[in-house]
Amino acid sequence: MNWHNEPATWSEDGDQLTVSVEGETDYWRHTRHGFVADDAHAYLRPTAGDFTATVAFAADYGTQYDQAGLLVREDAETWLKCGVEYVDGAETASAVVTREYSDWSVAPLDDAPFDDAETVRARVERIDKAVEVSVSTDGEDFRMIRQAYLSEADELQVGPMAAAPQGDGFEVTFEGFAVEAE
Repeated sequence: MNWHNEPATWSEDGDQLTVSVEGETDYWRHTRHGFVADDAHAYLRPTAGDFTATVAFAADYGTQYDQAGLLVREDAETWLKCGVEYVDGAETASAVVTREYSDWSVAPLDDAPFDDAETVRARVERIDKAVEVSVSTDGEDFRMIRQAYLSEADELQVGPMAAAPQGDGFEVTFEGFAVEAE
């Protein structure tokens, strides 16, 4: 695995990855806000063909748009990030699909079984050119939050990601990152 924008402080112990997310980092392209950012942290591995990627993570979100989860990346203009994003004082399930322009969606995590979840799991399934994003708090019952066209590329980079677009940063711990070929 290789870093895309390696953080100054991180550690790996078995299947656990702890990251001190640096402030003013993000993945975003144009859309309503008009800026481009490609400087968030992602620990990626190449993956060819269809796959299912999953990771569990827990974080101390506290500033608007703090986020953690998975990144699936072809290049700076074609990628997907998903997981949890801190929006208007609440943790939300979030997915951003980018094909030159970012297309963002959020869903509340305040309904059962997502109440007061400390650990959230993100799952991305790639089937041909499409991706399906799901979230879970127990690792068994996943709720689909997004399905979209992403890329025709055979090989993509996939792995844990985190960003702190407006704050000073926060700490996140990822566990059990796995990629299974379909």
